[in-house]
Amino acid sequence: MNVSLLDGWFPWTVQAAALALLLATVARRDRRWRLRWGPIALGTAVALTAALALGVLAFAGITDPIPFGVWLWTGAALAAFTVLGFGWRGARWWRRALAPPAALLALFCAANSVNLATGYYPTLDDAVGELTGQPLPDQVTVAQVASIHGRTKTGRIVQVDIPDTASGFAHRQELVYLPPAWFRSLTRPKLPVLEMIGGEFAAPDNWVRSGDAVRTADAYAATHNGFAPILVFVDATGGFKVDTECVDGPHGNSESHLVKDVPPYIEKTFNAATDPHKWGVAGWSMGGTCAFDLAVEHPTVFAHFGDFSGDKGPYIGDRERTVQELYGGDESAWAAHDPLTVLAHHPKYQGVSGYFGQGDQEHGQIEAAKALDTAARRDGIRTTTGSVAGGRHTWQTGSALFAQALPWLAQQLGVPGARA
Repeated sequence: MNVSLLDGWFPWTVQAAALALLLATVARRDRRWRLRWGPIALGTAVALTAALALGVLAFAGITDPIPFGVWLWTGAALAAFTVLGFGWRGARWWRRALAPPAALLALFCAANSVNLATGYYPTLDDAVGELTGQPLPDQVTVAQVASIHGRTKTGRIVQVDIPDTASGFAHRQELVYLPPAWFRSLTRPKLPVLEMIGGEFAAPDNWVRSGDAVRTADAYAATHNGFAPILVFVDATGGFKVDTECVDGPHGNSESHLVKDVPPYIEKTFNAATDPHKWGVAGWSMGGTCAFDLAVEHPTVFAHFGDFSGDKGPYIGDRERTVQELYGGDESAWAAHDPLTVLAHHPKYQGVSGYFGQGDQEHGQIEAAKALDTAARRDGIRTTTGSVAGGRHTWQTGSALFAQALPWLAQQLGVPGARA
């Protein structure tokens, strides 16, 4: 189950098997099939694929480019079924039997084309674990925390149900990483905190399964006497296909949840630091956009941010659509959440710092970060930057950027023994 979905033998083997099965259903039939029904079946599959693509682009609300492999393998799956339908009469039983598995393998390849482009599921185990809701390694409940030995060399992931008292935001179960030093005494240390936000199509455990955040934090703690920030893997969307951009709006009060629900609960439940200078927020893709936006809007809650591959501001397509879908048509709400507008009207910030990072192939994100970095520095925010060689807009880039940024962020947050 630990086989890679992103490279190596498995993705290529599945693609080869799908192609072989599809060819077996089509090839070596009689003249009438080759000249009439075969072309009709394949032409129908192409037409259906084109219609599906146009429908998705027009109505699904997806703003990111869809990989070509999605349509290629979706077309292959449809071809398996059209060949089965048009060629049912006269086909041998084994040709009929091969069509369904050919279609299923092709659909798997189509889904993995998205995964190859985004890196959401590095391994088959990660995909099965998230899709079936399996617990993460070292995951415990709040009630089990007290039983963990104080000399543990690794942190723990705690599943939490954070009340939505202030926001009313219908969110999924969230997760908290507690570093090894937290367990050494019944008097828990008041450790700094980083809220961690995922991408647009997100689940709270993405930073663990896809972004290796716990492994990165454990590695940092191993060289810092067990100390690292508490990481809170929050739910900023409330659902996999919901795009809130971390603002309050028609899709729910995501911003209020992140700002008003999460910090009081973490401070009370885990004796975390209450000083905003010991709180930060970090994220990848949409989460990076959210991190910067939350920090400039709420510097008395989050004094530090990590913007990894974020955009210039919250958006869904163009400005008109963004205003309508995110803010219910309220232009003033858009202005209140547009980072450049906020910075232009905000007094000089005091004690706020942040990290901008992108892959060197993320040209749009690089340009956005340059504009935000310039405006942030002009308004008194201390920033630093990082990059990943060969980095595309994938979770692997986000993971590498977090590993680069954590020592710097830990120093800004005041983690004991931290040094950049």
